[in-house]
Amino acid sequence: MPVRPAVPGDAAALAVVHVRTWQAAYAGLIRQDHLDSLDPAQREPGWRRWLTGLRPPAAILVWDDGATPVGFVAVQPSRDPDADPAVTGEITAIYLLPAHQGSGAGRELMTAAVDHLTSAGFQRATLWVLTTNARARRFYEAAGWAADGASKVDTSHGFPLDEVRYGRTLDGS
Repeated sequence: MPVRPAVPGDAAALAVVHVRTWQAAYAGLIRQDHLDSLDPAQREPGWRRWLTGLRPPAAILVWDDGATPVGFVAVQPSRDPDADPAVTGEITAIYLLPAHQGSGAGRELMTAAVDHLTSAGFQRATLWVLTTNARARRFYEAAGWAADGASKVDTSHGFPLDEVRYGRTLDGS
């Protein structure tokens, strides 16, 4: 399936992808009570607002199974204080429903994100990953990303999440 830009009508499906993927990917890695509390219906209004308010070069690209989105990747200029957002783009999220993992859709989403950032003129790209998420780290490394030495503790969910930053150079040629 081709990757396409998300549209406001994708909000409900993207809320499901976001929640269900978090619940599967982070089981055993973060607090289970937090994962159990996630609800797509509560996330949908935020998705709808986000999809109607995006401004380039931020983008959400979706991969669907022909009927509904089953994965997405979000990109934007870097939010990191040590990066120039005119030069460095960031993948802020990449999620794919567990039933579609291993199908090649994740690689297609990653390729689309890198292509989008490259065509937007970024020279470098970064992303943050939970330090203990070995599966995601293997996926990024297989796609040409490498830990760049930066780390942080994200407390935005009410508990600490240790993260490591991955980066790669973008080939604009």
